[in-house]
Amino acid sequence: MGTLTPYAWLSIAAALATMALKGAAAWITGSVGLLSDALESFVNLGAALLALWMLRVAAVPPDERHPFGYSKAEYFSAVVEGALIVAAAAAIVSTSVPRLLAPRPIEEFGLGLAISLAATAINLGVALTLLRASRRHHSIALEADAQHLLTDVWTSLGIVAGVSAIALTGWLILDPLIAIAVALYIVWTGVGVMRRSLLGLMDRALPESELDSIRAILDPYRATGLDYHALRTRRAGRRRLVELHLLVPGDMSVRDGHHVAEEIETRIRAALPGTAVLTHLEPIEDAASYRDQELFR
Repeated sequence: MGTLTPYAWLSIAAALATMALKGAAAWITGSVGLLSDALESFVNLGAALLALWMLRVAAVPPDERHPFGYSKAEYFSAVVEGALIVAAAAAIVSTSVPRLLAPRPIEEFGLGLAISLAATAINLGVALTLLRASRRHHSIALEADAQHLLTDVWTSLGIVAGVSAIALTGWLILDPLIAIAVALYIVWTGVGVMRRSLLGLMDRALPESELDSIRAILDPYRATGLDYHALRTRRAGRRRLVELHLLVPGDMSVRDGHHVAEEIETRIRAALPGTAVLTHLEPIEDAASYRDQELFR
């Protein structure tokens, strides 16, 4: 697995660029909606820096104290990023409420919106790049960063539409109302990111589609007189871990049993790259082989 830190550096560069552009747009227009959008760029920067750190930690090879590696570090990045998203929403609300009570005119609509849309285009391009990389490399840290940037894109477009509506209607109260609506949407997104990351830390099983791929490899072996049980799976960042008990005829030699297990492990790794597979051989005729299916006994 190659390093993913160049993608984190790309996200950092995008955060710095959009922070400057959106801050300029908010200053030019005086819009609290655009200001809320600029504030979220600070969260983008913090999240990108954290993702860079955690991706570096996750890339550290296994050692004596961490024999399964450090890949779960990516989940910490995603959990903290979700918390930062919620914190940004709180900052947006605190900025918007005073403006709700005392609306203020917005100036230089055209220039401010043009600058904001330029920043949004940068975020969209980087988000799509990170999303493709996250799917290719199965990185939850990159996926969380990409989803966060996509959220920023949609909220930015919503704010631009709202500011445009103010220009057409003159209803100044739309500015803080749109900012508060954006904040609520950001909270929902942040909670979703944290939930998915926490499930990863809880060693949740692989998705059903991936389990079906594993079963599609294992089930045909039953026709040859073999069987399996105690199939357990989990994900640790970019890595998948699969364990199973392989039931073979008692008179099969250790060499032949080992060859079958190696064949199965190789096929699972080919179907699901980045998977560590552990098989345990047991005699299919022995009743004791069916009493050890529980993880803790």
